[in-house]
Amino acid sequence: MSSSQTPAYTNLLSRETSPYLLQHAHNPVNWYPWGEEALQKAKAEQKPILVSIGYAACHWCHVMERESFENERVAELMNEYFVCIKVDREERPDVDQVYMDAVHAMGVQGGWPLNVFLNPDAKPFYGGTYFPPRNWTQLLTSIGQAYQGEHRAELDESAEQFANILQVSDLAKYSLRPTAAAVSDEQFELLVDNLGGKFDREWGGMNRAPKFPMPSIWRLLLRAHHLIGGQSIFDQINRTLREMAWGGIYDQVGGGFSRYSVDEEWLVPHFEKMLYDNGQLVSLYAEAYLVTKDELYRKVVYDTVEFVQRELTSPEGGFYSSLDADSEGVEGKFYVFTKDELRDILGDEELLFSAYYNCTATGNWEHGQNILHRRQSNEDFALAHEIAPQVLAELVKGWKKKIMAARAKRVRPGTDDKILTGWNALMLNGLIDAYRAFGDNDFLDLALSNAHFIQSKLRNGSGLWRNYKAGRATIVGFLEDYALVIQAYINLYEATFDVQWLREAETLTGYVQENFFDSEEHLFFYTDANGEALIARKKELFDNVIPASNSIMAHNLHRLGLHLEKAPQSELATTMLAQVQDLLIKEPQHLTNWACLYAASLRPAAEIAIVGPKAEAIRKELSQHFLPNAVLAGSPTPTDELPLLQHRTALDGQTTLYVCFNRACQQPVHTVAEALAQL
Repeated sequence: MSSSQTPAYTNLLSRETSPYLLQHAHNPVNWYPWGEEALQKAKAEQKPILVSIGYAACHWCHVMERESFENERVAELMNEYFVCIKVDREERPDVDQVYMDAVHAMGVQGGWPLNVFLNPDAKPFYGGTYFPPRNWTQLLTSIGQAYQGEHRAELDESAEQFANILQVSDLAKYSLRPTAAAVSDEQFELLVDNLGGKFDREWGGMNRAPKFPMPSIWRLLLRAHHLIGGQSIFDQINRTLREMAWGGIYDQVGGGFSRYSVDEEWLVPHFEKMLYDNGQLVSLYAEAYLVTKDELYRKVVYDTVEFVQRELTSPEGGFYSSLDADSEGVEGKFYVFTKDELRDILGDEELLFSAYYNCTATGNWEHGQNILHRRQSNEDFALAHEIAPQVLAELVKGWKKKIMAARAKRVRPGTDDKILTGWNALMLNGLIDAYRAFGDNDFLDLALSNAHFIQSKLRNGSGLWRNYKAGRATIVGFLEDYALVIQAYINLYEATFDVQWLREAETLTGYVQENFFDSEEHLFFYTDANGEALIARKKELFDNVIPASNSIMAHNLHRLGLHLEKAPQSELATTMLAQVQDLLIKEPQHLTNWACLYAASLRPAAEIAIVGPKAEAIRKELSQHFLPNAVLAGSPTPTDELPLLQHRTALDGQTTLYVCFNRACQQPVHTVAEALAQL
């Protein structure tokens, strides 16, 4: 439809800012956004509710919209029988969690689009994911008629039963009880062995397809290697990170990672690019560089940050949420090339380019298209093709420029330009980790720009908003948002020694403890006590692609307890870990961020205070080392503002390092080498 045409239909989603909801604003379906207006309409008319949940970069969400939601005959059925609600799962993860859990309780595998049928009290009685048009119309008719007819009582009874299941806490559901057992090296090694049984030893990652990067698994392995060593652990880390960086899941010319690969070789991606993946993968590759000094990892960090800065950064300093998998209605079209197209772009260099990126005439993707990927290091490729390494590096640089210029002429995938607080904090953490690993001030400048954006646009009084777009923030923050911002601010303090960030982390932690804490289970609810009440108030316990908000908060409390010398915070972190400890040993793949806290608990944390005129230079040098179980504080002049810095002075006028364990300090030293010897 051209910009001059008036759409045939407009529904209430046209008032929203979410790009996903706006995609459906001109469907013939009478969509409502989630909210009181729709819920009250269902009660007043005693109609069942259809909640359809998805997100802007979701391929199958687009398919179902084209096939069903844009179809007038299908829309008539939906409008006749149901109050229809569209939900952006990224804006409202609380709604998504409740109804995804309901679908799981029904014995259905979850996914998106998620389509759930509720009674007028918003209690679910049936659900599923993508439905082809014929199945969808049959389902709409059968449920709509059943609810209008003699089967309503049965459906209401089923809804009541599912609502009761949803209100059972995860601690009770999984029979989790606090353990009195202390953490131990033996149990940690068992945990790592249990996790290792699920590794793909050929291609890296876990032994299943589709394959997700799952950054927290590999960050755990970096910590395991730091603690217990082991060549097999080290090899699995490098195998995974190398194969991901060489695979089609990584944009070989533009930088940045796609959501997942559909195959075990990381070759064929689901082409959507999500901010939350890329933020965490920047952190992972930056940390891995500290351990390995592998130049491939440095390149991945720099190119991924460049991608985020180029394609996902708003003029105000916030980061957009994602890029679509599709362009012109075709998945991956923006990124793939035929051999003929490559010849037109590269001329005589195409043959060597195709050897480097494994492109063929038949292609490795649909319709003779090629997904660019690698199978060799630069050193091995240069040797095999009798090219000097520096010549190959210049060739690759030139190829990337030419391919990027060709892509610039194509129709770009859509950008979901809403800004989400928690996801921004993940990218902020990635930038801080990149700055600490490489000392590049460009990373710090971008990080500070984003931190100031969060402070100016996403603070909601003493709390946080969830979202921001077009100058509007409309949804109160969830635990994920608070936990990730607190984590980022603690890290930002340690990267700059600017105490304002630690104080902001402390303030937000106080808000979380007041408004999210469950004093009975000693864990945090996902939703704010001041937010909207759903049919169940959930807690997020299990680490997924984004770690569980409770595990992140436990880490935050552990670190703040050390920085601020607040024993109750440290004790609460220990209590939270004890809740999941037994399951953690048996099923670590679902609790890997918790396992990182377990690893941190095995040894006393190193409390490193740096005082003196070269505090910043010393901090930069110290940050070049992998120190996962250390907290850093510093100041150019003596100060008592923070407990770690109290009574610390620059001895003999020189910058001095104090390395302490449980507040017991070693001999003060003046160099990083001397400090490392005490760790």
